[in-house]
Amino acid sequence: MKKFILILLIVSFTGNSQEKKISKSGKITFEASVPSFEEVKAVNSNVTFVLNPVTGEIASLAIMKGFRFKVALMEEHFNENYIESDQYPKAAFKGKIENFDAKSLTESPKEFIINGKLELHGKSKEISIRARISRPASGISILSNFSVNASDFNIMIPSVVKSKVSNKINIQIETILK
Repeated sequence: MKKFILILLIVSFTGNSQEKKISKSGKITFEASVPSFEEVKAVNSNVTFVLNPVTGEIASLAIMKGFRFKVALMEEHFNENYIESDQYPKAAFKGKIENFDAKSLTESPKEFIINGKLELHGKSKEISIRARISRPASGISILSNFSVNASDFNIMIPSVVKSKVSNKINIQIETILK
């Protein structure tokens, strides 16, 4: 299923350039912790990113069951009660990097704005994020930190744990596209 979704993402990605840069090992970390309570944090290290360096178009796909928590019970609650991974198995982003010029990239990161649509939990939202993009010897590196609200994607936090889980979800992205 994951390979089919990856192929569909690459095929449907706008532009016919043979120069697409791809990563299947991008990393997304999210945190919805509240001070003084147990850490609510997970990492998915198998996120697919596709970049068209000619147009600046970018897309990513994360399988929700790929997020790993320190506490197994928290992972179970995340998949069954919050994100409902069986019903909404993936999160996807498709957008464009403003004023992107791959030829001007160096090893020193430059800041860019990425505008696009984030699809999560059956809902879509236009977002605009800042990213630091560079070109180390290993490819094109993209790093970003941004926040979204769980409520924007109809992710309900039960009142029993509302004081322990933040509605504001901090997201960190790290990938090197080759």
